[in-house]
Order: sequence, then structure tokens, then C-alpha cells
Amino acid sequence: MILDSKIPKGPLDQKWDNYKKKAKLVNPANRKKLDVIVVGTGLAGSSVAASLGEMGYHVKSFCFQDSPRRAHSVAAQGGVNAAKNYKNDGDSVYRMFVDTLKGGDFRAREANVYRMAECSLNLIDQAVAQGVPFGREYGGYLNNRSFGGVQVSRTFYARGQTGQQLLLGAYQALMRQVGKDTVQLYSRHEMLDLVIIDGKARGIIVRNLDTGEIERYAAHAVILATGGYGKIYYLSTLAMGCNGSAIWRAHKKGALMASPSWIQVHPTSLPQSGDYQSKLTLMSESLRNDGRIWVPSKADEKRQPNDIPENERDYYLERRYPAFGNLAPRDISSRAAKERIDAGYGIGPLKNAVYLDFSKAIREQGKEKIQEKYGNLLDMYLKITGYDAYNEPMMISPSAHFSMGGLWVDYELMTTIPGLFALGEANFADHGANRLGANSLLQASVDGYFIAPYTIANYLADEIHTGKISPDTPEFENAEQAAKQQIQDFMNIKGSKTVDYFHKTLGKLLYDYCGLARNEKGLKYAIEEIRKLKQEFYRDVRVSGEGDKMNSELEKAGRVADYFEIGELMCYDALTRNESCGAHFREEFQTPDGEALRNDAEYQFISAWAWTGENNEPELIREPLIFEEIQPTVRSYK
Repeated sequence: MILDSKIPKGPLDQKWDNYKKKAKLVNPANRKKLDVIVVGTGLAGSSVAASLGEMGYHVKSFCFQDSPRRAHSVAAQGGVNAAKNYKNDGDSVYRMFVDTLKGGDFRAREANVYRMAECSLNLIDQAVAQGVPFGREYGGYLNNRSFGGVQVSRTFYARGQTGQQLLLGAYQALMRQVGKDTVQLYSRHEMLDLVIIDGKARGIIVRNLDTGEIERYAAHAVILATGGYGKIYYLSTLAMGCNGSAIWRAHKKGALMASPSWIQVHPTSLPQSGDYQSKLTLMSESLRNDGRIWVPSKADEKRQPNDIPENERDYYLERRYPAFGNLAPRDISSRAAKERIDAGYGIGPLKNAVYLDFSKAIREQGKEKIQEKYGNLLDMYLKITGYDAYNEPMMISPSAHFSMGGLWVDYELMTTIPGLFALGEANFADHGANRLGANSLLQASVDGYFIAPYTIANYLADEIHTGKISPDTPEFENAEQAAKQQIQDFMNIKGSKTVDYFHKTLGKLLYDYCGLARNEKGLKYAIEEIRKLKQEFYRDVRVSGEGDKMNSELEKAGRVADYFEIGELMCYDALTRNESCGAHFREEFQTPDGEALRNDAEYQFISAWAWTGENNEPELIREPLIFEEIQPTVRSYK
């Protein structure tokens, strides 16, 4: 298979305009004849459903939560990037493009990255018009702050609730269309399979989570905006319900999966405090603007942090990366923290954390100013830990967070299955091997508001003569029966171990061997162990309750079954990339001072994987990366 990324011709800064000039359109009367399914109601899903509904298409919107407002976009705290240069500090679309491409270790397409930076300008105006309460300066102007991996202030924020506020704006736009009957909303419905007819995506099979019924829905195009699969590690910053099943079921129907091993570990999570935890709490990266990260200079330090004098503290990010210091990118900051913890300098009851200290900022700016910037985050820290970060340093630790990998999509955000689109974190497109902070909300929003409405119309223009898609076809019947059979198979096992046992075991295996650091021996071991664990799962898992009624254990079983296969592919992807880049750190490929050693001569490509069947090795398909505007350089933040 040869992958066609469909990148438009012309100079980089004109490609998106050239595409829009030539893209096919659907007139308003014909839009009423076309149905679109959108799975997911986070920022990407809500924004694209609202946009298409406003244009006049018939949209069916699905989420497994009881309300679109519970989508995980609410958890993004620190901000959203836009190259508006309000601080007059040298920012521009081009500089944001360079920062993002460099931050992703030159493993993303130039055209996609530039388009995201270009569209960022419109997003802030859109969000303000929706009523998003961005932080403002005294005179009323929108304020900005810095984030990791950049030397300018381009991050717009609503205290530590930016994702929630942006999602509320998208949710209101979505519900407006629900009220106008252009969008039908199906909450508490989970996608079980994708239906393909004559090579095109034509619908989905879903399970009503309240009744247990299996239902069919047909459309002319299907959009997956279902987020990432970082919850595969079990302990992560993601909510328990987050999963990778929708994109994985599509992958098994023919959609290629790209760069699955590139999963970001966030440097500022609260550390694990015990085996009872099901998730970890994210602390916004914005805290690194004023907080200084350090560990004691002496290993196995027993003193309290305020009792350790300044000359016995190791501000290791400032020491190792003086140009960026505490604002070094996430992959570098997380690995640096792990290195200090593994070397015996970790702090806290389990010695699994580092300090994030605001004492200097409070002395220089005053407690009130720090409270104004980060008050809700520090209040949350106090409620969770019982410690007051105004009086002593916070304890933070790296945690699995964001999937840079996802379904392979072309410039139009369409997968290798015609009519199947993937938006936001569900695709691999914009972040390369490492995502810069505050680009997550940006990508999800611009995919839904500004990009997909053009590219999906370009596809649907050829569907106006197709007629209504019927769910009463053999393809729908076969997909429904397969979904019911999987449910019955789970119920028939009647083993002795819980679904959570298998999820925890898989998560620890992946964190140890395909987490912050990887090596050939460990990855091969992990693949074998995942296969054994998968066999044990199908032999000894116990799913309580009934298959045709509300059953949360059954939901988890389906998702963990997919995680075994996703985890195995993650290890294959990491094993075949003999270099270190971004979130992928192969221990065999590093510089003498422990930095990532990229291999552009052999690995300047996107790894796209094809499903070849149960227990078969996946097929690797390469999409070469061509850099015309800037040439890859050694990624240094020193």
C-alpha cells in the first residue's frame, strides 16, 4: 500500500488556502439529504457536530457519558495556544510552526503543523464570541502565559479550567443544533464496531449502556473523535472511562494505525500514593511558569523540604537545560524526573516524586498574585494531599497522559477507509513524537471548527446521489451479530479474576517496558507477556451481571480486550524504530550525556500499521516525511 497524504501544492503558507479554493462544495439543499455520524462529544466531536449541524447536514452524535459535558476535554487545565503575539515578544504563525515541529522531534508533516498554527488565530476569537472567560490583564486585554518548549507567551487560559470552559462553549453550540433538530444526540451509547459497505464507512454498531440493547446507525460518513488511549497504562491522568476501542475497532476494519508507541508522559501529575488508586491527578503544566523543580542533592533525603538549604537542592532542569529551564518540553522534563527518582533522589512517602516549589515566586510577586494565577490548582492540591503549596513545595511525578499516535489520516483528516474521518487525539496528525503543552485543545478545536467542515464537504460532494443509507443490509447484520457474539463470549468465560486485575497487570507491564524508556530486550519480553496475559484473560476473566442489561464490567471487558492488542502494537512500533525521538526513548540510542539520539537517515517516516489478523504480526507501511521549509536539526533545549 502506498499512502497518499494529499498535501496541496504550493508554498507552505498557501497550502490550506489553495485547498479551500479548490475543495468541492455541497449546496444547502443537498446537505439536508446527507447524514453524518460523529462519535465522541469532546472538543473535537462537539465542535464538528455543531459546525456540520449549522451547515444543514443531518448529524447523529454519540457519547458513552451521560452528557457531552463529561467528555475528557474538561480535564485540560493550562491553556490553548494561539500565535497572536499579544505580548509583542516575537511570536508568529511561523514561529509556532517551528516550535511545534521541533517539539515533536521532526516526526510530523510540515503542512499539517503549519495549518494548525495558522488556524490558531481564528480560534481565540471564536471562543471569546462563545463566552469563554479567558484571563485578562488589568486593562481588559486577553492575557497569555508560557508553556513548555517555547520562549514566547502564546497560551490563552481560563485559570486552570481552560478545557472545561472551551468544552462548555462547544457544548452550547452543539445543544443549539440539537434544539434545531439538525443534530440528534445519543448519550450513554458506546460504539462497538464500524460498518463498511462497498469499501466505504457507512455506519456503526453501538450498545445502549442503559438498556444493553445493540443498535445500528447508518450515514454517508463517520467521524471518530474519541480521544486517546493513554488509559492503557491503567494509572494515568485520564478518566477511567477513556479508552481506545472505537479507533481500534476501525483499525481492525482496515484503517491504519500510526505511531502507536508515541504516548506522552506528563511531568506534573500527583504521584501515586497506593495500590488502591485507579487514576492519577493532573496538575497543569502552567505551574512550571513560576514553580521551580528540584530534588535534594543528597540521595534518600529524610528532612522536610523547607529544612533543606538552597545549596543542598538540585534544580536539575535549570542545570541541564539552562535555555528553557523549568519550561523544558514534557518528554525531556519527564525523563529527567524519572532519572533523578531512579537514581535515589526521589521524595515523598514512596520516594516517587520531585518538588515543585513556589517560594521564590511568592517572595517576588506576593501570594495574592500566585493565587490569582493558580489558585484553583493549589486549592485542589490541598484537598487531595492535605499539603499547602503556598507554604511548602508541591510533590509531582511523571504520569501517562496523551497519545500522539492514533489512526493514520491524510491532510483531509480522512483515514485509509473512505468516508471515515478521525479528529483530535483520535488521529496521529499534528504532534509528531511529542506534543507541546496547550496544543491539545488547539488541535481538537481547529479540527472540528475550521478544518473538517471543508474536508468532509469535499468528500460528501460525491455522495449527493447515493440516497439514504439503510441499516438493513447484510453488512450491518454481520457486524451486529459479531458484536453480540463477543458479548456472549465474555459472559460465558466465568473465570475468577476481575477485569481490573488484567488492566492493572497490562498497565504495569507497558509502563515498565514501553513507557518512559524502552529497549529491545524489554519490548520483546513485553510482547510475549502481553500474549500470555491475553490468553489468561479469555480463559479466566469474570464478567459479572448480564449481557443484555446495564453492565459496567462488560463495558470494561471490551475495552481491556482491545488494550491487549493495542499494547502489543505499541511494542512492535517501538521495537522497529531504532532511534530515540520525543516520547520514544530507546536506551540503546542516546548521546553520551543521556539525550535522545534521532536517526533521520533511516527513520524519517511515519510508521503506519495494518491489521493482519488475530495473533499475526502487523504490517508496517511507511509514510516518508519530506521537509521543505525547515530541515531537521538536533533538538536541544540547552
